[in-house]
Amino acid sequence: MKAYSLFRKDWQSEIRTRYAINALAMFILVTISVIMFSIGSEKISEYLTGGLLWVVIFFSAMSGLSRAFVSEEERGTTMTLQLIASPSTIFSGKLIFNLLLVFLMNIAITILFSILFPSFLIKNFSLFMIAFFFGNIGIAVSSTIIAAIISKAGSKGTLYPVLSFPILLPLILTLLELTKFSMDGNAVDDSLVEIAVLVCYDVIMTTASYLLFDFIWKE
Repeated sequence: MKAYSLFRKDWQSEIRTRYAINALAMFILVTISVIMFSIGSEKISEYLTGGLLWVVIFFSAMSGLSRAFVSEEERGTTMTLQLIASPSTIFSGKLIFNLLLVFLMNIAITILFSILFPSFLIKNFSLFMIAFFFGNIGIAVSSTIIAAIISKAGSKGTLYPVLSFPILLPLILTLLELTKFSMDGNAVDDSLVEIAVLVCYDVIMTTASYLLFDFIWKE
């Protein structure tokens, strides 16, 4: 219940300021516009649009998800949160907030790609949705724990993408492979290894995040 209260506080604060939402929206629109102007009238392959989708998603996450804990440090409310809630509760509330942002952001990006890029064709929608679902969870969990780490650092803006890239790289590569399979129309049964990698990544990152957050938060 406390985790939900923390999520509601962050969401209401975000609705008032629209910092993350505006940052994400502007980055998505600018990035997709640059891609379209760069391509011009050239026809690009299906696989390239699938790769561009996850590239845009990755860098969009870098632009808007780092505020989860940085905002608490800037407002000076970190000590208050440490007094009123356990570390696991705080992390859960922040994770729920980032999950909502990630799903809203990535749904918007995918819809835009479907509308603007005719070559972005998914033949096996079920496989793509499985990859999309578990991929979003992995991005949200990883982004949340990284945001907690950089909130204690001095150079918050530059440190976030530097830490995120090696942690998210295995996830992005697996998502690229699954997106390629879904565009080829491969059956879900033929992609069980890649799906298992996604699920294992989510479980490992979630478990490690909860175990490490207590030390990070009280540092």
